[in-house]
Amino acid sequence: MSLMSSLPAQIGPVLFKAACPECRARFELAAGSLRLAIGGSRRTTFYSFTCPECDSAVRKPAGERIIELLTGGGVRTLRLHSTV
Repeated sequence: MSLMSSLPAQIGPVLFKAACPECRARFELAAGSLRLAIGGSRRTTFYSFTCPECDSAVRKPAGERIIELLTGGGVRTLRLHSTV
């Protein structure tokens, strides 16, 4: 993702394309509808949302690129810490 300095920083709200594995609906979500959790491993790093079609809680893994896009788009982030 790159921004050109001559363009406005943001034209409108950021929307993210998503899909529900339960009902298979495809939709767009605003940053406020998503949550990102960053843990110490791939297993504990994920994003989540509630499907607007079927109300299912959805949790999907988040790799480096997804983390970059979500944080850049204003998604709230929770950093998980080890208790060891």
